[in-house]
Amino acid sequence: MTDYRLLRAQIESVCEGCRKPLPVLSNAAALLWMTLPDINWAGFYLLSGDSLYLGPFQGKAACTAIPVGRGVCGTAAKERRTMRVPDVHAFPGHIACDSASRSELVIPLLTADGRLMGVMDIDSPIPDRFDEADRQGLEAFAAALCEAADWSGGLV
Repeated sequence: MTDYRLLRAQIESVCEGCRKPLPVLSNAAALLWMTLPDINWAGFYLLSGDSLYLGPFQGKAACTAIPVGRGVCGTAAKERRTMRVPDVHAFPGHIACDSASRSELVIPLLTADGRLMGVMDIDSPIPDRFDEADRQGLEAFAAALCEAADWSGGLV
């Protein structure tokens, strides 16, 4: 079982002294990759205009742009809600960047004032890998990221 309180404390710790979004998200992707069992991709897509663009990640090469409203990531961004998908092959319009992925958890990155900055995307080769505890723990992690990063001055 993942210790999400420790994971949140780790991201807060590594972000001390640097609030630029790119380094914050890079460390976050590494922490997710090192901490979460049974995943094959962990990273971020960042909002620009009406598309999400690939940001820091760990895993195989990924899709570089996803229109808002398309696939799991685009749907999470459009609806501004977490998408926990037990079987990506059953999700209408799923974008298969890695054919090994079977389940997915996508969490919108929202600033304190409600601006959508992008999404945190985690994939697993295990069907129904993510449960309610994962959703809650990773939403808290995403909230810590959004608090740690200063989104006002660009990525770096």
